Amino acid sequence: MAPRRDPDHGPLAPQATANAPLPYPGRSEPAAGEDHGPMTSGQILNLSIVALYILLIVGVGTYFAFRKKDADRFMVAHKAMPGWAVGLSMFGSYISSISFLANPGQTFKTNWMFAGFTLVTPVGLAIGSTAFLRFYRRSGHVSAYTHLEERFGPWARTYAVLTYLILQMARMGTILYLLAQAVLPMLGGEAGNLSLQRTLIIAIGLLITLYTLFGGIEAVVWTGVLQSIILIAGPIICVTTLLLGTPGGLGGVIRVAGQAGKFSFGPYAWDWSIPTLWLVLLNSLIEHLRNWGIDQSYIQRYIAARSDREAVRSIWIAGLLYMPVAAVFWFIGTALWAYYEAWPGRLPLGMAPDSVFPHFITHAIVPGLSGLVIASIFAASMDSNLNSMATLTLIDGYKRYVNAEPDDRQALRVLWASTLFWGVASMGWALFMTLKGATSTIQFSANLGGLLGGGVLGLFLLGLIAPRVSSRAAAVSVATGVLVILWMTLSRVRVGEWAVWPEAWAAWRSPWHEMSAATVGTVTVLALGAAWAWAARPPTPPAAR
Repeated sequence: MAPRRDPDHGPLAPQATANAPLPYPGRSEPAAGEDHGPMTSGQILNLSIVALYILLIVGVGTYFAFRKKDADRFMVAHKAMPGWAVGLSMFGSYISSISFLANPGQTFKTNWMFAGFTLVTPVGLAIGSTAFLRFYRRSGHVSAYTHLEERFGPWARTYAVLTYLILQMARMGTILYLLAQAVLPMLGGEAGNLSLQRTLIIAIGLLITLYTLFGGIEAVVWTGVLQSIILIAGPIICVTTLLLGTPGGLGGVIRVAGQAGKFSFGPYAWDWSIPTLWLVLLNSLIEHLRNWGIDQSYIQRYIAARSDREAVRSIWIAGLLYMPVAAVFWFIGTALWAYYEAWPGRLPLGMAPDSVFPHFITHAIVPGLSGLVIASIFAASMDSNLNSMATLTLIDGYKRYVNAEPDDRQALRVLWASTLFWGVASMGWALFMTLKGATSTIQFSANLGGLLGGGVLGLFLLGLIAPRVSSRAAAVSVATGVLVILWMTLSRVRVGEWAVWPEAWAAWRSPWHEMSAATVGTVTVLALGAAWAWAARPPTPPAAR
């Protein structure tokens, strides 16, 4: 059969026929739109593997639930955790279901431009393991935001805490949304079955909430170690299946995808009105600084390490493991594109990019192995930030405004109640995500991160590099930066088919892409604060001139 030809890129792989063999003999695949009927033996096998993994995770959480616990142990494990365990746990935070499912969806849809996040990872590790780590471990505070009150007053601390809580609630909700998407086909459901997807969101959300509730930070770290080991197996299985199933194997993927420009990191133009590599690099640098500098979930874990040396080791373990594994996920999306170019009849028409990888896992990987892949997606998704959210609720909320010196029983009750509250709130966000339409999840997450995180990072950096900035100057700078971020994001973003910015205000729409909002907002805060400090500096005495 002659290869079909792309008008722009030359010959592509042969197109599938109705009788083309599947990658594995005996693997059945329903046609697009076909009723799946009752669960098959393969689906039952996959579910059994996933259930076994979940039982293992619950067992770890239960073990720590029965250990005697006080508030300090719940939050930082008496600062006695080994660095390698903390590092593996933080690596699991990096490889969430956003990386596992959204990153392949992005490279399937476009190219490797968003892999720019991985390219600047060493810069984030260097800054995190020096300036940020030393600052927080020497401060003596469990909360990452207590020092903001000491520097700028109560408003700064409260603003940063509320922003973090909302951002992490949305992040966990996004992870639940993606995980439910991956599990849905395994249960015989179609990608558009919102009722079943929402049921899965609630069930998985409750499971994650409960093991965090009973186990504390030790359960988070040690389940993170287990999850990190398991999640590495998933991408290995997927890449192997893709290369075996694509004509020409690795060479075929490189040839076909290379001809179509799928390995490109462009556009490379310095144009802030569209996503470009330079915009991604700037946004990624901001994100890395946010992770190590103002993200309570990372900070709380490296504070829990038994020494400064172990804490530094934990950061580098997390980052150096992340980079090659992340590259595999980007490659999976490109290989998926080449695979379905060769076998287009196996992909339902109109499927959203985020749904392609879950469809492949369910329909192209043999039963048992696909169950292991789903288990690894669970491993990537069940790393919980609920412990850090509960910690901030206790320290920066309850202790700051209600009871400054609660006993251990009271503190634990607040920690448990807030863990449950934020778990339910995260499920609510995941249910909202089912309404986002065709917007890619990675773009949706970038928009949200810029909307909520830019002002806090700018405030933190302002406190570090501009010691003369007053509380009032900082407040004005942050308020201005947040307004700029709101304008840039809301005037461009869409939720499904609905444009947030009214058409009547089109003349006042931001000329820049919403992805630049975090960078512009952070720079706005720093520039205004520095300018204010310079203008307010005392005049130099004549004798000193």
